[in-house]
Amino acid sequence: MSCLIDLTSQHEAEVFKEQGNAFYSQKDYSEAFNFYTKAIDVSPKNASYYGNRAATLMMLFRFREALEDSQQAVRLDEYFMKGHLREGKCHLTLGNAMAANRCFQKVLELEPSNREAQQENKTAATLLEYERMADIGFEKRDFRTVVYCMDRALAVAAACHRFKIIKAECLALLGRYPEAQSVASDILRMDSTNADALYVRGLCLYYEDCIDKAVQFFVQALRMAPDHEKARLACRNAKALKAKKEEGNQAFKNCNYDAAYQLYTEALTIDPNNIKTNAKLYCNRATAGAKLKKLNEAIDDCTSAIKLDDTYIKAYLRRAQCYMNTEQYEEAVRDYEKVYQTEKTSDHKHMLKTAQLELKKSKRKDYYKVLGIGKTATEDEIKKAYRKRALMHHPDRHSAATPEVQKEEEKKFKEVGEAFTVLSDPKKKMRYDSGHDLDDESSFDGGGKYSGPGNFFFQFG
Repeated sequence: MSCLIDLTSQHEAEVFKEQGNAFYSQKDYSEAFNFYTKAIDVSPKNASYYGNRAATLMMLFRFREALEDSQQAVRLDEYFMKGHLREGKCHLTLGNAMAANRCFQKVLELEPSNREAQQENKTAATLLEYERMADIGFEKRDFRTVVYCMDRALAVAAACHRFKIIKAECLALLGRYPEAQSVASDILRMDSTNADALYVRGLCLYYEDCIDKAVQFFVQALRMAPDHEKARLACRNAKALKAKKEEGNQAFKNCNYDAAYQLYTEALTIDPNNIKTNAKLYCNRATAGAKLKKLNEAIDDCTSAIKLDDTYIKAYLRRAQCYMNTEQYEEAVRDYEKVYQTEKTSDHKHMLKTAQLELKKSKRKDYYKVLGIGKTATEDEIKKAYRKRALMHHPDRHSAATPEVQKEEEKKFKEVGEAFTVLSDPKKKMRYDSGHDLDDESSFDGGGKYSGPGNFFFQFG
């Protein structure tokens, strides 16, 4: 009677298996899975049923479950070559090349000429080589090479979360945040508790200067995996960077520019990889530096910010203003042109026109320099400077000099007269200072030309 029941059960299991085979042939893998499961429920010690269901699970991209079924199949029958092959393929797809190699070696022990096992063994060796190259690349911070290796590895191990995480982390370190976010989000859709994916999501937000949100993801990753060292370090850096930056901002608001400058300097040492935040820190330090009259250092800081983020408009504007303050007008015009090309606002247009005008003014004769005075000189200071320079270059003082020296001094004497003619006349001076003379040089009485010392020169006693 017992034998009869066993035969009946075996027959029923075979019927389920055949139905499963039919659905598998029709590529209806979900139904095939259901019938193979029924066959296993009836006859749980048949290796081929587990093998068939493993094949179906592989077609459904459920490789971890397929691996379990393959392993159960070879436990029931250690000579089941298809079982060993499927187990190896699952290991390979999940990124475990060493385990895959062991499975394919087992097949080759059973059948040394098995071409499929030979080929898969080579694939496993290639995967190991890509892993090795990626490890070296990561140590050298050659993240592009790591991404390349992981792309090649994922072509073989498409279901390997570890490879995806490595790729996503390197994409984040390369500043390719949307791509990194996409990879991490795909993993989290399948496994919302994946600490590595949570860490990468946080890393992207951190590098995009969304520090509060980043900390939330790092904390969540640490809840899932308390020993996650990268998440712990990133969380500590994020909090330290935010605190130091805010401390610097507060010092600046309090007009304590020395302290602000020092705090921004300290913040810049916390994490060299945080490009976006560091760009802002360089620009902030440049602003503090400009207040401290460290204009050349401020220009250097703005340049550092732009190297980190060449779309950072604020850094271009700050650098352009520093160039204006140091009378480097060509450089200022170049920066304002860049800004105006990016954001065509009326303010930016006005800044550009102002810089262009100052550039034109800088290329004409500088009457203030001719008299040796600043642009804020008073009427009395202009007169005193004229008297001093006119006496210095008066032809009578150089009558005994060589013809060349006499000619040069006469030229300078005339320039002094021209400068005084313009700067001593309020209307002409106003037009000169505003740059209107560039549009109409002849608008000066006498065109700004010097016609002799007049009475004023001889009034000095």
